[in-house]
Amino acid sequence: MPQPSLDSTQSDTAGSPAAAAAAVTGRSGSTFYWPMLLLPRSKRAAMFAIYAFCRRIDDIADEPGDPVEKRAALDAWRTEIRGLYAGGAPSSSLGAALKGAIERYGLPRGELEALIDGMAMDIPADGGNGAGNSGGMTGPALPTLRLYCRRVAGAVGMLAIRVFDRADASTEAFALALGEALQLTNILRDLTEDAEIGRLYLPRELLDEAGIGSSDPATVLAHPNLPQTCEALAVLAEERFAEARRALDEGQSAGRRGSLWAAVAMMVLYHRLLVRLRARGWRDLDRRVRVGKRECALVAVRCALGYPPAA
Repeated sequence: MPQPSLDSTQSDTAGSPAAAAAAVTGRSGSTFYWPMLLLPRSKRAAMFAIYAFCRRIDDIADEPGDPVEKRAALDAWRTEIRGLYAGGAPSSSLGAALKGAIERYGLPRGELEALIDGMAMDIPADGGNGAGNSGGMTGPALPTLRLYCRRVAGAVGMLAIRVFDRADASTEAFALALGEALQLTNILRDLTEDAEIGRLYLPRELLDEAGIGSSDPATVLAHPNLPQTCEALAVLAEERFAEARRALDEGQSAGRRGSLWAAVAMMVLYHRLLVRLRARGWRDLDRRVRVGKRECALVAVRCALGYPPAA
């Protein structure tokens, strides 16, 4: 087997490690980009490094290929992360960007490794679909889905609050609840795209409640009772958004306002997306629902100025 390359999924932009990480984030077109763009330079660089790391390991899990090689590529990143914390030199420009963020903001190693663990959950343990489709989770039990959300989204929140200089209990509760809310919203937005690569994140319990016995993505998406399952998951997402708002209010009432406005902007934008998904309904899944760039920019500016708009 060839030695996995940490830069194998996409080439870095010429220039500094921070510029390379920023370029990855900018190319993604993610809602994440706009609130981060208004952060002070050092915080922006750290958040772009975190996002670029997420993008890199997500690409490893998502792109077609041999599951054994995918796991080896994720293990290479795990080795890289552990080396950074042991004082080793980074092996890639993204590693260098992460090293700067780790040293400046004391990012917990466990959260970076949790991200890798989460991406590994998307790789079939038995070889799955091989080079044709990525495969991965199909109709997971709800506790498994929540563990997945904790790893791939909650970990990002736990890293971000360190960059935002907020690591108290209420802010951690906010980060974890918001992370799950965002990931559940992503799942509802991307049902068709996920099915195309052999994945179905709708939990088994909700499928059973709707009388959907299959876990085959195409079969589930064509089932007449799909809207019942999707709406039930949307309700869970709404509950997590509400938990995030309560935790945020608790921190503010204790006088710990800090610099969470970028996370608040993400909460507003993603909640708007969830509301629009529910308004569209769950039958015409090919009709995309988006939050536009202009709207993202306006919400980010208002939150940065201390005047967050309603969701």
